[in-house]
Amino acid sequence: MFYMTESDLRAIFGENLKKHRIFKGFSQAKLAEILDISPNFISEIETGKRWVSSDTLVNFAEVLGVEVYEFLKPPQAPEDELSAFIQSYTEKAGAAASEAVARSLDTLRKQYII
Repeated sequence: MFYMTESDLRAIFGENLKKHRIFKGFSQAKLAEILDISPNFISEIETGKRWVSSDTLVNFAEVLGVEVYEFLKPPQAPEDELSAFIQSYTEKAGAAASEAVARSLDTLRKQYII
């Protein structure tokens, strides 16, 4: 069985916070402004130097539109991330556009990942 240290959890949380913040289009300063916290605090969280309270964790999840557990999931393998991206995009795009993009991305995945 694999056990994670607090340092491991802080690093995973920081990486996931950054990923979701960027995906939402927020700078550290903008997210800090929305949550009324210091941009430096967000930087320290994203680099694994600081931890957050449960209230702050919930606030991050609400503002970024994700479930709390998403912050604590270990990083996926690149192929899994690509598959998740394809699925997410095709769910949002129109049928014709999503099929074309899915075919293109699938071709890239086969050429460069597998």
